[in-house]
Amino acid sequence: MARKTTILDDEDDVEVEEDERERADGDGVDDDEDDEEGQDEYEKDGFIVDDVDEEEQDEEEADSDEERQKKKKRKKRESETNYVLDEDDYELLQDNNITGFHRPKLESKKFKRLKKAQRDTGGEHSGFFDDEEFVGSGMSGRTAEEKLKWSLFGDDEGPPLEDIAEEEEQPEEEDFGDEDDMADFIVDEEEVDEHGAPVRRGKLNKKKPRQAPGVSSSALQEAHDIFGDVDELLRLRKQGLAKTGKYDGSGEWRERRLEDEFEPIVLSEKYMTEKDDHIRKEDIPERMQIYEESTGPPPTNEMSIEKESNWIYNHLMTCTIPLLSKRGTGTTQGEGEPSINKDDIMRFLEFMHVQKLDVPFVAMYRKEECLSLLRDPEQHEADIENQNKPDPKPTIRWHKVLWAIQDLDRKWLLLQKRKSALQSYYNKRFDEESCRIYDDTRLTLNQQLFESIGKSLKAAESEREVDDVDSKFNLHFPSGEVGVDEGRYKRPKRKSQYTICCKAGLWEVVSKFGYSSEQFGLQISLEKMRMDELEDAKETPEEMASNFTCAMFETPQDVLKGARHMAAVEISCEPCVRKHVRSIFMDNAVVSTSPTPDGKTAIDSFHQFAGVKWLRDKPLTRFEDAQWLLIHKAEEEKLLQVTIRLPESILDKLIADSNDYYLSDGVSKSAQLWNEQRKMILQDAFYGFLLPSMEKEARSLLTSRAKNWLLMEYGKLLWDKVSVAPFQRKGNDVSSDEEAAPRVMACCWGPGKPATTFVMLDSSGEVVDMLDAGYLSVRSQNINDQQRKRNDQQRIVKFMTDHQPHVVVLGAVNLSCTRLKDDIYEIIFKMVEDNPRDVGHEMDGLSIIYGDESLAHLYENSRISLDQLSGHSGIVRRAVALGRYLQNSHAMIATLCGPGREILSWKLCPLESFLSADEKYGIVEQVMVDVTNQVGLDVNLAIAHEWLFSPLQFISGLGPRKAASLQRSLVRAGAIYTRKDLLTAHGLGKRVFVNAVGFLRIRRTGLAASSSQFIDLLDDTRIHPESYVLAQELAKDVYIADVQDDDAIDDEDVMEMAIEHVREKPDLLKYFEVDEYAKSKKWENKRETLDNIRLELIQGFQDWRRLHEEPSQDDEFYMISGETEDTLAEGRIVQATVRRVQPQRAICVLESGLTGVLTKEDYTDDWRDDTDLSEKLHEGDILTCRIKSIQMNRYQVFLTCGEKEMRKNRYENHRNMDPFYHEDRSNSQGQQEKAHKEKELAKKHFKPRMIVHPRFQNITADEAMEVCS
Repeated sequence: MARKTTILDDEDDVEVEEDERERADGDGVDDDEDDEEGQDEYEKDGFIVDDVDEEEQDEEEADSDEERQKKKKRKKRESETNYVLDEDDYELLQDNNITGFHRPKLESKKFKRLKKAQRDTGGEHSGFFDDEEFVGSGMSGRTAEEKLKWSLFGDDEGPPLEDIAEEEEQPEEEDFGDEDDMADFIVDEEEVDEHGAPVRRGKLNKKKPRQAPGVSSSALQEAHDIFGDVDELLRLRKQGLAKTGKYDGSGEWRERRLEDEFEPIVLSEKYMTEKDDHIRKEDIPERMQIYEESTGPPPTNEMSIEKESNWIYNHLMTCTIPLLSKRGTGTTQGEGEPSINKDDIMRFLEFMHVQKLDVPFVAMYRKEECLSLLRDPEQHEADIENQNKPDPKPTIRWHKVLWAIQDLDRKWLLLQKRKSALQSYYNKRFDEESCRIYDDTRLTLNQQLFESIGKSLKAAESEREVDDVDSKFNLHFPSGEVGVDEGRYKRPKRKSQYTICCKAGLWEVVSKFGYSSEQFGLQISLEKMRMDELEDAKETPEEMASNFTCAMFETPQDVLKGARHMAAVEISCEPCVRKHVRSIFMDNAVVSTSPTPDGKTAIDSFHQFAGVKWLRDKPLTRFEDAQWLLIHKAEEEKLLQVTIRLPESILDKLIADSNDYYLSDGVSKSAQLWNEQRKMILQDAFYGFLLPSMEKEARSLLTSRAKNWLLMEYGKLLWDKVSVAPFQRKGNDVSSDEEAAPRVMACCWGPGKPATTFVMLDSSGEVVDMLDAGYLSVRSQNINDQQRKRNDQQRIVKFMTDHQPHVVVLGAVNLSCTRLKDDIYEIIFKMVEDNPRDVGHEMDGLSIIYGDESLAHLYENSRISLDQLSGHSGIVRRAVALGRYLQNSHAMIATLCGPGREILSWKLCPLESFLSADEKYGIVEQVMVDVTNQVGLDVNLAIAHEWLFSPLQFISGLGPRKAASLQRSLVRAGAIYTRKDLLTAHGLGKRVFVNAVGFLRIRRTGLAASSSQFIDLLDDTRIHPESYVLAQELAKDVYIADVQDDDAIDDEDVMEMAIEHVREKPDLLKYFEVDEYAKSKKWENKRETLDNIRLELIQGFQDWRRLHEEPSQDDEFYMISGETEDTLAEGRIVQATVRRVQPQRAICVLESGLTGVLTKEDYTDDWRDDTDLSEKLHEGDILTCRIKSIQMNRYQVFLTCGEKEMRKNRYENHRNMDPFYHEDRSNSQGQQEKAHKEKELAKKHFKPRMIVHPRFQNITADEAMEVCS
């Protein structure tokens, strides 16, 4: 039975229908439709009655009008002319919380739809949903059964408050849409939660029957029959929602978190996760916290630190230092004088582990404690040269040894963590194994093995040695089925041959061979001398083995074979044996390479793999650069065959020594038979297991070394870019306090769309003005074009006259830039000639510098550029980056080190593709940290100019999370006047403050320039606040000595006056004898600190970076051509397109845009041919030529395409060849080529045929005749 209630509306009649379906397929409405339609709203306007009798009466009255209402609704639906979007568009709008649209009702041919009981204007709705949810919910009419489901269970799309609220309030259900309650509904602060979601409030003194409004009792009864007990379903739903995080344990609506609103990747990029929040609040340097996430808390007791320092010292002295590019550079400083002091390492570890001091802080303010670690062997000569200067200036330094120690510290901590975890696992696994074995002999053997493994694990000092111990443990105590519950499926496991032999009892046969693997290992490594002679069994091996035959091993020979296999495997897994063999292999193994048939064809003299095509017996120890990475890549591409082996003499000696220790000295026939078995065991152990394993380790070691070298090379190239001082305008005194950064006019060439663009930057890197000049470099003689060109020239004259740039930087991208440079110079000369009065003295000798656009392109396409320069076109953003790079390369590079890590796309090294993104960013961060902390950061200037804040994350103690928080705090404050405010007002913890404060510069820049508030002069120096007393004492003594005034020594004003005095008269400190002063004050242990104080009092934050140098002619050539020394060299074969042909020469264009010249003599070898080139070549012809010579100053190359020149090999040795490079022309290579050609020929003759027959063979006719004969 149905009930229909008509609701009068201002515009039309809206009906609410509720049908009790009798069809079998009545539940066929898709859930997706329900979700899309959203939630409904009910109005109580007097027509919907709750009494059951009145409901039945209304239902009977409604039957008569049913057909009329259907027709009326259908007509209205057909008359609607609203624009309708796709369902995907509506879902997208809903997902992004877009409001203000009306989602049309879905049409259904099978089911009717109910119209919303909502007025177009002034509609009132339930307080359960906020306005956005209400408008976007799209809850058009539902069927009765759908509406009933919704009233009971809610809609999954919206916040299901009603389900839980009904449970929590009074037992009787309240009306959802009571008009009286909703008429005066006001959403105020007390009725909404902090996210704007309305909070349900209980209605006083009104209790309604437990049923939804507008739903008949029969419908409710039917729902109960269908769904069962609703209370139980609601309880289960509440539990499910609690698990998803929407409700807490008590069922209360929980505060919505960021994790509920955003994707995890978005939160991670913005550093907004709970983990990031914890890192921000923790008073430990941020990079140190990230560092300790993988290593765990480092030990702080003296014994552990001493043990670790010994381990690190040994690695620095004997192994390749991961962060030093040259092997052995850390061994000696001079003759017999070690460059690294072990005590310095111990103190450095204590600074990091106990005091939580970051690397830059230790390098700057704890020099006396670890002086030997600050010496860079590569800068030693430069340091001596700098000290011999009359006025030595500190230079910026890359503290490679400190970073190397930090890397070794991480490896040590990870090693100890792994050893501890393995020991715990071994104990547990041994106990489980002991419970399963009842043989006393086997138990005793296992106990001895376990104790031996424990000792080996404790003594292991490298990952390789721990791997050896682990392999031995897994061999003797393999992981079984322990812990698998009954009834669970168990994955089938492959049993090794060793396990099969062991379970067959052959371990007893192994014990008859003589020495155990452990005894053999101790003897061969000379850890234990051979004391007792080995006694052979009286019975022969076959006689003994016959006692152990079984179904698996039926004959004595099978038993001996299995036992030999067990013995060989045990020897190959013995840590002592592996360590001994490893040391011999790594010191003596050699690498040889030869090209495959494909490699011979592909690798020419200019190929990337040309230098490694033929290597013969190159020792592992001689691989010092990234050469192995090329060999490995060529091997993967099947262009090279690579062999790593021990020389025969070394291998024979190793086998002979092993025989001496493993074989017995007996001479009887039985002893000889046993010795034969032992020899076979050693052969199998070495050739079957140890040597292949060592070859694999050697490959891994070579890869690791090559990557370390490549990382350092990548770091050097970045260091050369980032450690350059800003461009210095002519006549500007670098040592003065005036602004050092110049006003820059940056120019980016454009093809027309976009046009060539000029951008003017002030000394702070902010955009002042911009100008498009699309016709400046036009070459057309058209009158209109020439007029446009003159207009552009006049506009540029005015542009430069108005802004008076100190320098013009022009992006070098192609040959058009050379003509553009000439055009700009022409404009400057015209300015000086026509309007000399308008040209300021600062523009005298204005220079135009080529700039590399590679970094500027990255910035143009980065997200940070859109944030910093929103509203500007791409070419403008590129020009801004070009100018800022000239003003402050360090800050510009740091801008691209944000969450997107765009800096990693900057191509610095041709082999950087071998490095992972994390490896590259690790070295980028290391370089940026060292440079940033030695340059310092002007806080007030950065507050005024956001892009200068980019290096803040690299300040000691900070990181991206802490830096972002500090930046927000500083920007809110507007300016900072004392370093102490960083601790008190800006939330830095004490430890982080100590680490960071000395590198943050506080002076009168930005908003602080116009303030009269006092700023301490020492805050504008690198002097750390902990040394302010020393600085004041030194300044006071110099001041007193200069003015001869002994009065008011303790007056604070005199202290400040003294500092100002020495700052104004730097000559007083230039020749100040720090050593004598330190002795007089008994501050010998502060000598380095006092010297730093002296330098900072002379000039605070003096720029230690090397001076900017304009690019050389070669640099300009490679920038404009886009080539490198490897891609463009004499003798290289190139493709050239003919552009213009003359009788005696042809003008061509290379792919890079360079001009190529091909003379008549170089076109052909036939000197008798006197035909003009114009008859042989035509415009557009593509030639394959060889580069004869390069003229860099004219940006052109001379080409040749004569047959003799093309065939010549005189260019093959253009590069420095490896001393182990030996080309092999032996017969074996010829045979390989012949076999390869036959194979290729056979492939060509082979025709695949899709014939499925047991007797079919796809062979040639000749082969078929042979078979038949």
